[in-house]
Amino acid sequence: MLPQRAAWFRWITLLGLLPTVGWAQVDFTSSNLPIVVINTQGAPIVDEPKINATMGIIDNGPGARNNLTDPFNDFDGTIGIEIRGSSSQLFPKKQYGIEVRNPDNSDSSVSLLGMPAESDWVLYAPYSDKSLMRNILAYQLGRDLGHYAPRTQLCEVVLNGNYQGVYVLIEKIKRDKDRVDVARLKDDEVSGDDLTGGYILKIDKGDDAGWTSDYPPPRRRGNQTIVFQHEYPDGDDSAPEQRTYIQRFISDFEDALAGNDFADPELGYARYIDVNSFVDYLIVNEAARNPDAYRISTFMHKQKDSDGGKLVMGPIWDFNLGFGNVDFCLGGSPQGLVLRYNSVCPEDFWLIPFWWDRLAEDPAFAQRVTDRWTELRADRLSTERIMARIDSVANLVNEAQERNFVRWPVLGEYVWPNAFVGATYAEEVSHLKNWTADRLNWLDANLNRELTLVTDLPSEVPTESLRVYPNPFDETLTVQLASPVKEAVSVQFYNLLGKIVRSSSHEPTRAQAVRLNTAALPSGMYIVRLQAGGQRYTQKISKH
Repeated sequence: MLPQRAAWFRWITLLGLLPTVGWAQVDFTSSNLPIVVINTQGAPIVDEPKINATMGIIDNGPGARNNLTDPFNDFDGTIGIEIRGSSSQLFPKKQYGIEVRNPDNSDSSVSLLGMPAESDWVLYAPYSDKSLMRNILAYQLGRDLGHYAPRTQLCEVVLNGNYQGVYVLIEKIKRDKDRVDVARLKDDEVSGDDLTGGYILKIDKGDDAGWTSDYPPPRRRGNQTIVFQHEYPDGDDSAPEQRTYIQRFISDFEDALAGNDFADPELGYARYIDVNSFVDYLIVNEAARNPDAYRISTFMHKQKDSDGGKLVMGPIWDFNLGFGNVDFCLGGSPQGLVLRYNSVCPEDFWLIPFWWDRLAEDPAFAQRVTDRWTELRADRLSTERIMARIDSVANLVNEAQERNFVRWPVLGEYVWPNAFVGATYAEEVSHLKNWTADRLNWLDANLNRELTLVTDLPSEVPTESLRVYPNPFDETLTVQLASPVKEAVSVQFYNLLGKIVRSSSHEPTRAQAVRLNTAALPSGMYIVRLQAGGQRYTQKISKH
Protein backbone atom coordinates (compact mmCIF):
# COMPACT_ATOMS: atom_id res chain seq x y z
CA MET A 1 0.00 0.00 0.00
CA LEU A 2 1.24 3.47 -0.77
CA PRO A 3 2.14 5.49 2.32
CA GLN A 4 -0.16 8.29 3.35
CA ARG A 5 0.51 11.54 1.55
CA ALA A 6 2.32 13.32 4.36
CA ALA A 7 4.65 10.36 4.90
CA TRP A 8 5.22 10.15 1.14
CA PHE A 9 6.07 13.85 1.11
CA ARG A 10 8.63 13.45 3.88
CA TRP A 11 10.17 10.53 2.00
CA ILE A 12 10.65 12.47 -1.23
CA THR A 13 11.99 15.39 0.80
CA LEU A 14 14.67 13.15 2.29
CA LEU A 15 15.56 11.91 -1.20
CA GLY A 16 16.11 15.47 -2.33
CA LEU A 17 13.22 15.57 -4.79
CA LEU A 18 12.20 19.05 -3.64
CA PRO A 19 14.09 22.10 -4.91
CA THR A 20 17.16 22.99 -2.91
CA VAL A 21 16.90 26.72 -3.50
CA GLY A 22 17.58 29.54 -1.09
CA TRP A 23 14.84 31.85 0.09
CA ALA A 24 15.52 35.54 -0.24
CA GLN A 25 14.16 38.54 1.61
CA VAL A 26 12.44 41.20 -0.47
CA ASP A 27 12.52 44.97 -0.05
CA PHE A 28 8.76 45.35 -0.08
CA THR A 29 7.15 48.77 0.18
CA SER A 30 3.94 48.82 -1.89
CA SER A 31 1.59 46.74 -4.03
CA ASN A 32 -1.38 46.93 -6.35
CA LEU A 33 -2.82 44.11 -4.18
CA PRO A 34 -4.11 44.50 -0.62
CA ILE A 35 -1.41 44.09 2.03
CA VAL A 36 -1.93 41.89 5.11
CA VAL A 37 0.43 42.59 8.03
CA ILE A 38 0.61 40.07 10.89
CA ASN A 39 2.63 40.44 14.10
CA THR A 40 3.01 37.59 16.61
CA GLN A 41 5.45 39.53 18.82
CA GLY A 42 8.05 36.91 17.97
CA ALA A 43 5.99 33.91 19.06
CA PRO A 44 6.22 30.91 16.70
CA ILE A 45 3.09 29.87 14.82
CA VAL A 46 2.29 26.19 15.30
CA ASP A 47 -0.20 23.61 14.05
CA GLU A 48 -2.73 23.99 16.89
CA PRO A 49 -3.45 25.68 19.05
CA LYS A 50 -3.92 29.14 17.54
CA ILE A 51 -1.73 31.77 19.13
CA ASN A 52 -2.72 35.39 19.64
CA ALA A 53 -1.44 37.95 17.15
CA THR A 54 -2.42 41.25 15.60
CA MET A 55 -3.41 41.74 11.99
CA GLY A 56 -3.83 44.84 9.87
CA ILE A 57 -5.03 45.07 6.28
CA ILE A 58 -4.29 47.91 3.86
CA ASP A 59 -6.72 48.20 0.94
CA ASN A 60 -7.15 51.56 -0.74
CA GLY A 61 -9.58 50.21 -3.32
CA PRO A 62 -9.48 49.00 -6.94
CA GLY A 63 -6.78 50.67 -9.00
CA ALA A 64 -5.23 52.42 -6.00
CA ARG A 65 -1.72 51.82 -4.72
CA ASN A 66 -1.33 50.22 -1.29
CA ASN A 67 1.75 51.32 0.65
CA LEU A 68 3.17 49.47 3.61
CA THR A 69 3.26 52.79 5.47
CA ASP A 70 -0.47 53.44 4.92
CA PRO A 71 -2.86 53.07 7.87
CA PHE A 72 -4.73 49.80 8.31
CA ASN A 73 -8.03 50.79 6.74
CA ASP A 74 -9.71 47.43 6.03
CA PHE A 75 -9.03 45.70 9.35
CA ASP A 76 -6.96 46.39 12.46
CA GLY A 77 -7.34 44.02 15.36
CA THR A 78 -6.61 40.78 17.20
CA ILE A 79 -6.54 37.32 15.64
CA GLY A 80 -5.74 33.74 16.51
CA ILE A 81 -3.40 32.13 13.97
CA GLU A 82 -2.15 28.60 13.33
CA ILE A 83 -0.44 26.67 10.54
CA ARG A 84 -2.96 24.69 8.54
CA GLY A 85 -2.97 22.09 5.79
CA SER A 86 -1.70 18.53 5.44
CA SER A 87 1.21 17.84 3.06
CA SER A 88 1.43 21.59 2.40
CA GLN A 89 2.74 22.08 5.96
CA LEU A 90 6.06 20.74 4.76
CA PHE A 91 6.50 23.56 2.25
CA PRO A 92 8.58 26.47 3.52
CA LYS A 93 5.82 28.89 2.52
CA LYS A 94 3.15 28.21 5.15
CA GLN A 95 -0.59 28.64 4.94
CA TYR A 96 -2.50 29.82 7.96
CA GLY A 97 -5.86 29.48 9.64
CA ILE A 98 -7.10 32.83 10.96
CA GLU A 99 -9.74 33.47 13.62
CA VAL A 100 -10.70 37.10 14.18
CA ARG A 101 -11.03 37.76 17.92
CA ASN A 102 -12.34 40.35 20.33
CA PRO A 103 -10.00 41.62 23.06
CA ASP A 104 -11.43 38.93 25.39
CA ASN A 105 -10.52 36.23 22.79
CA SER A 106 -14.13 35.54 21.79
CA ASP A 107 -14.92 35.21 18.08
CA SER A 108 -15.58 38.41 16.14
CA SER A 109 -17.37 38.38 12.79
CA VAL A 110 -15.88 40.98 10.46
CA SER A 111 -15.84 41.64 6.74
CA LEU A 112 -12.38 41.28 5.22
CA LEU A 113 -11.57 42.70 1.77
CA GLY A 114 -15.24 43.12 0.92
CA MET A 115 -16.26 39.54 1.70
CA PRO A 116 -19.25 38.86 4.02
CA ALA A 117 -18.53 39.08 7.73
CA GLU A 118 -17.32 35.97 9.54
CA SER A 119 -14.69 35.10 12.11
CA ASP A 120 -12.83 32.21 10.40
CA TRP A 121 -10.59 32.63 7.34
CA VAL A 122 -7.77 30.91 5.50
CA LEU A 123 -4.59 32.56 4.24
CA TYR A 124 -3.76 30.11 1.49
CA ALA A 125 -0.12 30.03 0.32
CA PRO A 126 0.24 28.87 -3.31
CA TYR A 127 3.65 27.20 -3.58
CA SER A 128 3.62 24.11 -5.79
CA ASP A 129 0.88 25.87 -7.78
CA LYS A 130 3.12 28.36 -9.54
CA SER A 131 0.22 29.87 -11.48
CA LEU A 132 -0.92 31.14 -8.04
CA MET A 133 -4.54 30.79 -9.16
CA ARG A 134 -5.83 27.21 -9.34
CA ASN A 135 -8.06 27.54 -6.27
CA ILE A 136 -9.24 30.98 -7.35
CA LEU A 137 -10.21 29.62 -10.76
CA ALA A 138 -12.02 26.53 -9.43
CA TYR A 139 -14.02 28.38 -6.79
CA GLN A 140 -15.15 30.93 -9.35
CA LEU A 141 -16.29 28.11 -11.63
CA GLY A 142 -18.28 26.68 -8.74
CA ARG A 143 -20.01 30.00 -8.12
CA ASP A 144 -20.66 30.38 -11.85
CA LEU A 145 -22.67 27.17 -11.71
CA GLY A 146 -24.93 28.71 -9.07
CA HIS A 147 -23.57 27.09 -5.91
CA TYR A 148 -21.78 28.49 -2.92
CA ALA A 149 -18.01 28.18 -3.24
CA PRO A 150 -15.50 30.07 -1.08
CA ARG A 151 -14.84 33.66 -2.11
CA THR A 152 -11.21 34.67 -2.56
CA GLN A 153 -9.02 37.77 -2.60
CA LEU A 154 -5.39 37.97 -3.67
CA CYS A 155 -3.07 39.78 -1.27
CA GLU A 156 0.56 40.07 -0.20
CA VAL A 157 1.55 39.15 3.35
CA VAL A 158 4.13 40.54 5.74
CA LEU A 159 4.75 38.44 8.87
CA ASN A 160 6.75 39.89 11.76
CA GLY A 161 8.37 42.38 9.41
CA ASN A 162 9.32 39.79 6.76
CA TYR A 163 7.75 39.68 3.31
CA GLN A 164 6.03 36.31 2.73
CA GLY A 165 4.81 36.61 -0.85
CA VAL A 166 1.48 36.28 -2.65
CA TYR A 167 -1.36 34.73 -0.65
CA VAL A 168 -5.05 34.13 -1.24
CA LEU A 169 -7.47 35.10 1.52
CA ILE A 170 -10.24 32.47 1.38
CA GLU A 171 -13.48 31.95 3.27
CA LYS A 172 -13.20 28.88 5.47
CA ILE A 173 -16.01 26.38 4.89
CA LYS A 174 -18.40 27.02 7.73
CA ARG A 175 -22.09 27.08 8.60
CA ASP A 176 -23.23 30.63 7.96
CA LYS A 177 -26.02 32.33 6.00
CA ASP A 178 -23.36 33.71 3.63
CA ARG A 179 -21.38 30.46 3.41
CA VAL A 180 -22.92 26.99 3.84
CA ASP A 181 -26.48 28.09 4.52
CA VAL A 182 -27.86 25.26 6.63
CA ALA A 183 -29.86 25.77 9.80
CA ARG A 184 -28.09 26.21 13.10
CA LEU A 185 -28.44 22.88 14.91
CA LYS A 186 -28.66 23.38 18.65
CA ASP A 187 -27.63 20.61 20.99
CA ASP A 188 -31.19 20.31 22.36
CA GLU A 189 -32.75 19.81 18.91
CA VAL A 190 -33.06 16.04 19.07
CA SER A 191 -36.47 15.24 17.60
CA GLY A 192 -38.90 16.05 14.80
CA ASP A 193 -38.03 18.37 11.96
CA ASP A 194 -35.39 20.11 14.09
CA LEU A 195 -33.31 16.94 14.10
CA THR A 196 -33.32 16.50 10.32
CA GLY A 197 -31.10 19.37 9.21
CA GLY A 198 -28.15 21.59 9.84
CA TYR A 199 -25.41 19.04 9.06
CA ILE A 200 -22.12 19.49 7.22
CA LEU A 201 -20.11 16.32 6.55
CA LYS A 202 -16.83 15.63 4.84
CA ILE A 203 -14.70 12.80 3.50
CA ASP A 204 -11.11 13.72 4.20
CA LYS A 205 -7.80 12.81 5.71
CA GLY A 206 -7.36 13.20 9.42
CA ASP A 207 -8.61 11.50 12.55
CA ASP A 208 -11.68 13.61 13.27
CA ALA A 209 -14.50 11.70 14.94
CA GLY A 210 -16.80 10.05 12.44
CA TRP A 211 -18.03 6.69 11.23
CA THR A 212 -17.17 4.12 8.58
CA SER A 213 -19.35 3.32 5.60
CA ASP A 214 -20.81 -0.17 5.32
CA TYR A 215 -19.63 -0.17 1.69
CA PRO A 216 -15.85 -0.29 1.10
CA PRO A 217 -14.48 1.54 -1.93
CA PRO A 218 -14.63 -0.47 -5.16
CA ARG A 219 -11.45 -2.08 -6.52
CA ARG A 220 -9.57 -1.51 -3.28
CA ARG A 221 -6.43 -3.46 -2.51
CA GLY A 222 -6.13 -3.79 1.20
CA ASN A 223 -8.32 -2.57 4.02
CA GLN A 224 -9.22 0.90 2.74
CA THR A 225 -12.51 2.22 4.05
CA ILE A 226 -14.65 5.32 3.56
CA VAL A 227 -14.91 7.44 6.70
CA PHE A 228 -17.48 10.23 7.09
CA GLN A 229 -16.49 13.06 9.41
CA HIS A 230 -18.69 15.54 11.27
CA GLU A 231 -17.80 19.07 10.15
CA TYR A 232 -20.89 20.72 11.68
CA PRO A 233 -21.94 20.22 14.32
CA ASP A 234 -18.63 18.92 15.58
CA GLY A 235 -18.87 15.26 16.54
CA ASP A 236 -17.75 15.98 20.11
CA ASP A 237 -20.29 18.79 20.50
CA SER A 238 -23.33 17.20 18.87
CA ALA A 239 -26.00 15.26 20.72
CA PRO A 240 -26.04 11.45 20.38
CA GLU A 241 -29.43 11.66 18.67
CA GLN A 242 -27.98 13.99 16.03
CA ARG A 243 -25.04 11.71 15.31
CA THR A 244 -27.38 8.72 15.10
CA TYR A 245 -29.76 10.53 12.76
CA ILE A 246 -27.22 11.68 10.18
CA GLN A 247 -25.40 8.34 10.21
CA ARG A 248 -28.69 6.54 9.61
CA PHE A 249 -29.60 8.94 6.81
CA ILE A 250 -26.30 8.29 5.00
CA SER A 251 -26.65 4.55 5.59
CA ASP A 252 -30.19 4.56 4.14
CA PHE A 253 -28.94 6.51 1.12
CA GLU A 254 -26.11 4.04 0.54
CA ASP A 255 -28.46 1.08 0.89
CA ALA A 256 -30.81 2.61 -1.67
CA LEU A 257 -27.94 3.38 -4.03
CA ALA A 258 -26.61 -0.17 -3.76
CA GLY A 259 -30.04 -1.78 -4.13
CA ASN A 260 -31.73 -3.24 -7.18
CA ASP A 261 -34.11 -0.26 -7.43
CA PHE A 262 -31.31 2.30 -7.16
CA ALA A 263 -32.40 4.18 -10.33
CA ASP A 264 -36.08 4.33 -9.36
CA PRO A 265 -37.02 8.01 -8.81
CA GLU A 266 -39.15 7.15 -5.79
CA LEU A 267 -37.32 4.22 -4.20
CA GLY A 268 -33.72 4.83 -5.24
CA TYR A 269 -30.95 7.33 -4.59
CA ALA A 270 -32.95 10.38 -5.84
CA ARG A 271 -35.08 10.11 -2.70
CA TYR A 272 -32.06 11.12 -0.63
CA ILE A 273 -29.86 13.46 -2.66
CA ASP A 274 -30.04 16.72 -4.57
CA VAL A 275 -29.06 15.15 -7.89
CA ASN A 276 -28.27 18.48 -9.57
CA SER A 277 -25.65 19.28 -6.92
CA PHE A 278 -23.98 15.89 -7.53
CA VAL A 279 -23.98 16.58 -11.28
CA ASP A 280 -22.38 20.00 -10.88
CA TYR A 281 -19.86 18.76 -8.32
CA LEU A 282 -18.77 16.11 -10.82
CA ILE A 283 -18.53 18.64 -13.65
CA VAL A 284 -16.35 21.17 -11.81
CA ASN A 285 -13.99 18.51 -10.46
CA GLU A 286 -13.71 16.75 -13.80
CA ALA A 287 -13.16 20.04 -15.64
CA ALA A 288 -10.17 20.62 -13.36
CA ARG A 289 -9.26 16.90 -13.28
CA ASN A 290 -8.84 17.35 -9.56
CA PRO A 291 -7.11 14.18 -8.25
CA ASP A 292 -8.53 14.76 -4.76
CA ALA A 293 -12.12 14.88 -6.01
CA TYR A 294 -14.72 12.61 -4.39
CA ARG A 295 -12.26 11.17 -1.85
CA ILE A 296 -10.41 14.02 -0.05
CA SER A 297 -11.61 17.51 0.94
CA THR A 298 -15.09 16.39 -0.11
CA PHE A 299 -17.87 18.29 1.64
CA MET A 300 -21.62 17.73 1.66
CA HIS A 301 -24.48 19.18 3.69
CA LYS A 302 -28.10 18.52 4.62
CA GLN A 303 -30.84 21.04 5.39
CA LYS A 304 -33.93 20.31 7.49
CA ASP A 305 -36.68 18.25 5.85
CA SER A 306 -38.94 21.31 5.90
CA ASP A 307 -36.33 23.10 3.76
CA GLY A 308 -35.83 20.29 1.23
CA GLY A 309 -34.01 17.79 3.38
CA LYS A 310 -31.82 16.19 0.73
CA LEU A 311 -28.07 15.65 0.80
CA VAL A 312 -26.29 18.33 -1.22
CA MET A 313 -22.76 17.87 -2.57
CA GLY A 314 -20.36 20.69 -1.83
CA PRO A 315 -18.98 23.18 -1.33
CA ILE A 316 -16.02 22.35 -3.54
CA TRP A 317 -12.64 22.69 -1.85
CA ASP A 318 -8.89 22.40 -2.51
CA PHE A 319 -7.85 22.41 -6.16
CA ASN A 320 -4.12 23.11 -5.84
CA LEU A 321 -3.35 19.76 -7.51
CA GLY A 322 -5.98 20.24 -10.21
CA PHE A 323 -5.60 21.56 -13.74
CA GLY A 324 -2.69 19.22 -14.51
CA ASN A 325 -0.52 20.02 -11.48
CA VAL A 326 0.17 16.45 -10.36
CA ASP A 327 2.62 13.75 -11.47
CA PHE A 328 1.41 10.72 -9.46
CA CYS A 329 -1.39 8.26 -10.21
CA LEU A 330 -3.61 10.19 -12.64
CA GLY A 331 -0.64 12.26 -13.82
CA GLY A 332 -0.75 15.57 -15.63
CA SER A 333 -2.57 14.43 -18.76
CA PRO A 334 -5.77 16.29 -19.71
CA GLN A 335 -7.38 12.94 -20.60
CA GLY A 336 -9.35 10.50 -18.47
CA LEU A 337 -11.93 10.82 -15.70
CA VAL A 338 -11.00 11.30 -12.06
CA LEU A 339 -14.07 9.14 -11.47
CA ARG A 340 -11.88 6.15 -12.40
CA TYR A 341 -9.22 6.92 -9.77
CA ASN A 342 -9.73 3.61 -7.95
CA SER A 343 -8.93 1.66 -11.11
CA VAL A 344 -5.71 3.62 -11.68
CA CYS A 345 -4.56 3.92 -8.05
CA PRO A 346 -6.13 0.98 -6.15
CA GLU A 347 -3.39 1.01 -3.51
CA ASP A 348 -3.91 4.63 -2.48
CA PHE A 349 -4.94 4.96 1.15
CA TRP A 350 -7.87 7.25 0.19
CA LEU A 351 -10.17 5.88 -2.50
CA ILE A 352 -13.46 7.07 -4.01
CA PRO A 353 -16.75 5.82 -2.50
CA PHE A 354 -18.87 3.47 -4.59
CA TRP A 355 -21.39 6.30 -5.02
CA TRP A 356 -19.97 7.69 -8.22
CA ASP A 357 -19.51 4.45 -10.15
CA ARG A 358 -23.02 3.47 -9.15
CA LEU A 359 -24.55 6.79 -10.17
CA ALA A 360 -22.87 6.48 -13.56
CA GLU A 361 -24.65 3.14 -14.04
CA ASP A 362 -27.97 4.99 -14.16
CA PRO A 363 -28.50 6.17 -17.76
CA ALA A 364 -30.65 9.03 -16.47
CA PHE A 365 -27.82 10.35 -14.26
CA ALA A 366 -25.26 10.02 -17.03
CA GLN A 367 -27.58 11.87 -19.39
CA ARG A 368 -28.09 14.66 -16.87
CA VAL A 369 -24.33 15.09 -16.63
CA THR A 370 -23.83 15.27 -20.39
CA ASP A 371 -26.84 17.56 -20.90
CA ARG A 372 -25.61 19.89 -18.17
CA TRP A 373 -22.10 19.84 -19.63
CA THR A 374 -23.44 20.83 -23.05
CA GLU A 375 -25.50 23.63 -21.50
CA LEU A 376 -22.57 25.02 -19.49
CA ARG A 377 -20.09 24.83 -22.37
CA ALA A 378 -22.27 27.22 -24.33
CA ASP A 379 -21.76 29.96 -21.76
CA ARG A 380 -20.46 29.60 -18.22
CA LEU A 381 -17.82 26.98 -19.02
CA SER A 382 -16.94 28.23 -22.49
CA THR A 383 -13.26 28.09 -23.31
CA GLU A 384 -13.22 31.81 -24.10
CA ARG A 385 -14.71 32.73 -20.74
CA ILE A 386 -12.29 30.58 -18.76
CA MET A 387 -9.29 31.83 -20.72
CA ALA A 388 -10.37 35.42 -20.06
CA ARG A 389 -10.62 34.67 -16.34
CA ILE A 390 -7.10 33.17 -16.27
CA ASP A 391 -5.75 36.22 -18.11
CA SER A 392 -7.53 38.54 -15.69
CA VAL A 393 -5.97 36.92 -12.61
CA ALA A 394 -2.54 36.74 -14.28
CA ASN A 395 -2.68 40.44 -15.13
CA LEU A 396 -3.75 41.35 -11.59
CA VAL A 397 -0.95 39.38 -9.96
CA ASN A 398 1.74 40.05 -12.56
CA GLU A 399 3.58 42.67 -10.50
CA ALA A 400 3.34 40.76 -7.21
CA GLN A 401 4.39 37.41 -8.69
CA GLU A 402 7.85 38.82 -9.39
CA ARG A 403 8.35 39.55 -5.69
CA ASN A 404 6.82 36.21 -4.72
CA PHE A 405 9.28 34.26 -6.86
CA VAL A 406 12.20 36.26 -5.51
CA ARG A 407 11.10 35.33 -2.01
CA TRP A 408 10.44 31.73 -3.07
CA PRO A 409 12.60 31.07 -6.18
CA VAL A 410 10.91 27.90 -7.41
CA LEU A 411 10.33 28.85 -11.05
CA GLY A 412 12.26 26.37 -13.17
CA GLU A 413 12.48 23.99 -10.21
CA TYR A 414 10.45 20.82 -9.54
CA VAL A 415 8.21 21.16 -6.50
CA TRP A 416 6.26 18.05 -5.55
CA PRO A 417 4.05 17.07 -7.32
CA ASN A 418 4.55 19.25 -10.43
CA ALA A 419 3.81 17.56 -13.75
CA PHE A 420 5.05 20.67 -15.58
CA VAL A 421 7.92 22.97 -14.66
CA GLY A 422 7.97 26.35 -16.38
CA ALA A 423 11.02 28.56 -16.42
CA THR A 424 8.94 31.73 -16.03
CA TYR A 425 5.59 32.78 -14.64
CA ALA A 426 4.38 33.42 -18.17
CA GLU A 427 5.20 29.81 -19.07
CA GLU A 428 3.24 28.56 -16.05
CA VAL A 429 0.19 30.60 -17.06
CA SER A 430 0.50 29.53 -20.70
CA HIS A 431 0.66 25.88 -19.64
CA LEU A 432 -2.42 26.31 -17.44
CA LYS A 433 -4.34 27.81 -20.36
CA ASN A 434 -3.25 25.18 -22.86
CA TRP A 435 -3.92 22.31 -20.47
CA THR A 436 -7.37 23.66 -19.57
CA ALA A 437 -8.34 24.12 -23.22
CA ASP A 438 -7.19 20.57 -23.99
CA ARG A 439 -9.13 19.24 -21.00
CA LEU A 440 -12.35 20.98 -22.03
CA ASN A 441 -11.99 19.66 -25.57
CA TRP A 442 -11.36 16.14 -24.32
CA LEU A 443 -14.48 16.25 -22.16
CA ASP A 444 -16.51 17.57 -25.09
CA ALA A 445 -15.54 14.49 -27.10
CA ASN A 446 -15.42 11.83 -24.39
CA LEU A 447 -17.47 12.67 -21.29
CA ASN A 448 -20.57 10.64 -22.13
CA ARG A 449 -18.67 7.63 -23.43
CA GLU A 450 -16.19 7.55 -20.54
CA LEU A 451 -18.86 8.14 -17.93
CA THR A 452 -20.84 5.07 -19.02
CA LEU A 453 -17.87 2.84 -19.78
CA VAL A 454 -17.79 -0.52 -18.03
CA THR A 455 -15.04 -0.62 -15.40
CA ASP A 456 -16.01 -3.50 -13.12
CA LEU A 457 -15.20 -6.38 -15.49
CA PRO A 458 -12.04 -8.30 -14.61
CA SER A 459 -8.90 -7.06 -16.28
CA GLU A 460 -7.88 -10.00 -18.45
CA VAL A 461 -4.87 -10.30 -20.71
CA PRO A 462 -5.69 -11.09 -24.36
CA THR A 463 -4.31 -14.39 -25.55
CA GLU A 464 -3.81 -15.98 -28.93
CA SER A 465 -6.22 -18.72 -27.84
CA LEU A 466 -9.25 -16.44 -27.93
CA ARG A 467 -10.25 -13.55 -30.14
CA VAL A 468 -13.35 -12.22 -31.88
CA TYR A 469 -13.67 -10.71 -35.35
CA PRO A 470 -14.53 -8.73 -37.37
CA ASN A 471 -14.52 -5.51 -35.40
CA PRO A 472 -16.78 -3.69 -36.20
CA PHE A 473 -19.20 -6.53 -36.95
CA ASP A 474 -22.58 -6.81 -38.64
CA GLU A 475 -24.91 -9.86 -38.43
CA THR A 476 -22.29 -12.48 -37.60
CA LEU A 477 -19.32 -12.61 -35.28
CA THR A 478 -16.62 -15.25 -35.10
CA VAL A 479 -14.98 -16.54 -31.93
CA GLN A 480 -11.57 -17.82 -32.98
CA LEU A 481 -9.90 -20.61 -31.00
CA ALA A 482 -6.24 -21.46 -31.44
CA SER A 483 -7.02 -25.14 -30.84
CA PRO A 484 -10.06 -27.34 -30.09
CA VAL A 485 -11.36 -27.07 -26.52
CA LYS A 486 -12.95 -29.69 -24.29
CA GLU A 487 -14.99 -27.19 -22.26
CA ALA A 488 -17.97 -25.13 -23.32
CA VAL A 489 -17.30 -21.73 -24.85
CA SER A 490 -19.11 -18.97 -22.93
CA VAL A 491 -19.81 -15.65 -24.68
CA GLN A 492 -21.36 -12.63 -22.91
CA PHE A 493 -22.12 -9.21 -24.37
CA TYR A 494 -22.31 -6.19 -22.02
CA ASN A 495 -23.55 -2.75 -22.95
CA LEU A 496 -21.52 0.22 -21.73
CA LEU A 497 -23.64 0.45 -18.59
CA GLY A 498 -22.38 -2.96 -17.54
CA LYS A 499 -25.62 -4.82 -18.21
CA ILE A 500 -25.54 -8.22 -19.94
CA VAL A 501 -27.55 -7.93 -23.16
CA ARG A 502 -26.72 -11.36 -24.59
CA SER A 503 -25.27 -14.53 -23.10
CA SER A 504 -24.71 -17.87 -24.76
CA SER A 505 -22.85 -21.10 -24.14
CA HIS A 506 -21.52 -23.34 -26.92
CA GLU A 507 -20.66 -27.01 -26.63
CA PRO A 508 -17.05 -28.21 -26.93
CA THR A 509 -16.00 -28.30 -30.55
CA ARG A 510 -13.26 -29.85 -32.67
CA ALA A 511 -13.41 -26.76 -34.85
CA GLN A 512 -11.31 -23.73 -34.11
CA ALA A 513 -14.09 -21.20 -34.50
CA VAL A 514 -17.60 -20.55 -33.21
CA ARG A 515 -19.84 -18.35 -35.35
CA LEU A 516 -22.50 -16.27 -33.64
CA ASN A 517 -25.65 -14.85 -35.17
CA THR A 518 -25.72 -11.26 -33.88
CA ALA A 519 -28.47 -9.86 -36.09
CA ALA A 520 -30.69 -9.15 -33.07
CA LEU A 521 -28.12 -6.90 -31.39
CA PRO A 522 -28.72 -3.21 -32.13
CA SER A 523 -25.88 -1.02 -33.41
CA GLY A 524 -23.55 0.33 -30.77
CA MET A 525 -20.57 -0.35 -28.54
CA TYR A 526 -20.26 -3.56 -26.52
CA ILE A 527 -17.88 -5.36 -24.20
CA VAL A 528 -17.64 -9.01 -25.20
CA ARG A 529 -16.33 -11.46 -22.64
CA LEU A 530 -15.21 -14.93 -23.69
CA GLN A 531 -14.33 -17.93 -21.57
CA ALA A 532 -13.06 -21.24 -22.91
CA GLY A 533 -10.55 -23.84 -21.83
CA GLY A 534 -9.93 -22.07 -18.54
CA GLN A 535 -8.95 -18.84 -20.30
CA ARG A 536 -10.76 -15.51 -20.35
CA TYR A 537 -10.64 -12.56 -22.69
CA THR A 538 -12.48 -9.22 -22.56
CA GLN A 539 -12.62 -6.93 -25.59
CA LYS A 540 -14.45 -3.76 -26.59
CA ILE A 541 -16.23 -4.22 -29.91
CA SER A 542 -18.75 -2.32 -32.01
CA LYS A 543 -21.58 -3.17 -34.35
CA HIS A 544 -22.33 -1.15 -37.48
